[in-house]
Amino acid sequence: MSGVAPVAIVAAMHEELSALLAQMPDEQRVRVAGRDFWVGHLQGQPVVAVLSRIGKVAAAVTATVLLERFGVRAIVFTGVAGGLAPGVNVGDVVVATELLQHDMDASPLFPKYEVPLMGMARFPADAAIGNALSAVAADVLRDPVALVGQQAADEFSLRRPRVHRGLLVSGDRFVSTTAESAALQRDLPDALAVEMEGAAMAQVCHDYGVPFAAMRTISDRADDAAHGDFARFVAEVASRYSLALVGTWLATGGTAA
Repeated sequence: MSGVAPVAIVAAMHEELSALLAQMPDEQRVRVAGRDFWVGHLQGQPVVAVLSRIGKVAAAVTATVLLERFGVRAIVFTGVAGGLAPGVNVGDVVVATELLQHDMDASPLFPKYEVPLMGMARFPADAAIGNALSAVAADVLRDPVALVGQQAADEFSLRRPRVHRGLLVSGDRFVSTTAESAALQRDLPDALAVEMEGAAMAQVCHDYGVPFAAMRTISDRADDAAHGDFARFVAEVASRYSLALVGTWLATGGTAA
């Protein structure tokens, strides 16, 4: 690998990682902490690609290895999430501006959501990388049929996918009931979407002073129908989104990384 530090591309699902690896001509596997890290190039840029694993602790371990062992210059997370805010629909993309753990609560010792001893609840995502990813996503999503094919576009009602910027919340549970979703919307009205890893990675990157960005494809509305045909959505939509968005961003030089 060249003298330029790599960018970490962290995928949430096996299908997404496989799609990325298929475009890496020289990937080499390095196994650390029970995880396979794939070192190589994507769109001519040095990268380390890895599966995050599920949950905040697993994601934090993955981020720490990326920083300590591989010296990555930025971490970009791509995956799926459940939409929370009105208008955040299946097939849309959320690019985080900040991330929060919705199940962090050490009250009354500390305010709800605040990470103890850190004095903050919301961890900022890197604005420059986020801006670049948002611009790429807006361009790529203009033609969903070209991206995923007519059948998938029809099946998942992908008419005019949108890009959203804002708060992404994370917790160690899969939000899959309307009641849970409503509670999150009530308590965190500016939350756009919910997932299980991003805020933990954002906290680790904050501690190390390394840029972090997260973009999530909305796979469901985090309600009673959230279980849906999840596997097919990941394979036919989310994995193609990830490859197109990450690949296009890296092809432009990995702006601001």
